[in-house]
Amino acid sequence: MTDAADPWLIVGLGNPGPDYAANRHNVGFMVVDLLAERMRAPFKAHKARAQVVEGRMGAPGPANRRVVLAKPQSYMNLSGGPVTALRDFYKVPTAHIVAVHDELDIDYGTLRVKLGGGDNGHNGLKSMTKSMGPDYHRVRFGIGRPPGRMQVADFVLKDFSSTERKELGYFVDRAADAVECLVAEGLERAQSAYNS
Repeated sequence: MTDAADPWLIVGLGNPGPDYAANRHNVGFMVVDLLAERMRAPFKAHKARAQVVEGRMGAPGPANRRVVLAKPQSYMNLSGGPVTALRDFYKVPTAHIVAVHDELDIDYGTLRVKLGGGDNGHNGLKSMTKSMGPDYHRVRFGIGRPPGRMQVADFVLKDFSSTERKELGYFVDRAADAVECLVAEGLERAQSAYNS
C-alpha cells in the first residue's frame, strides 16, 4: 500500500556525458532537467550512481508531494541498479516510481502515461523491470521509428533532427507537465489530459 506521504522517485532514462546529451535516447534526462529547473534545485551526485534533486512538487496544500528526481549515471542498459538503490535509500514504494523514457512505437512528440507493462525492447526499462518488477509508472515520449533501413540503435543514439528540434522544447515541457499531473492528481487524470 502507498501513502500520500510516501515520496515519489522520478527517473529520467538516458546515458551520462556530453556526447549523449542531445540524443533521442536522452529525452528522459531532458524532462527531469526541466523539472529540476522548475523546482529551482541543482542536481547533486548520489552514492547510488545517480545525479539527484530532492524537493517538493505541486501547489502548496494536500497535492504537494515530496519527490526525488534522478538521472542514473550507469548507462541506459544498467539503469535498474541505481534506480533500485535510490528506491531503497529513499524508501519509495514501487508504485511511486516514474520512468520517463523515449518510445519508438509512438509518433514524435506523442505522450503516453501508463502503469506497468512490458519493456518493448527498451534497455533502460528492461534493466529496471529485471531489478524490481514491472509495476512502476512510465511517461513514454514518442520519438517515432527510424527512417528507411537505419538501425534502431543508430537512430536512438542520434540527436533530434533540426525539424524535430523546432518543437522539442514544447514537447519536453508537456512531458514535464504530465509528470507533475501524475504525481499530484493521479494516473487517470494524467492519462485523460496527456495521452493523445
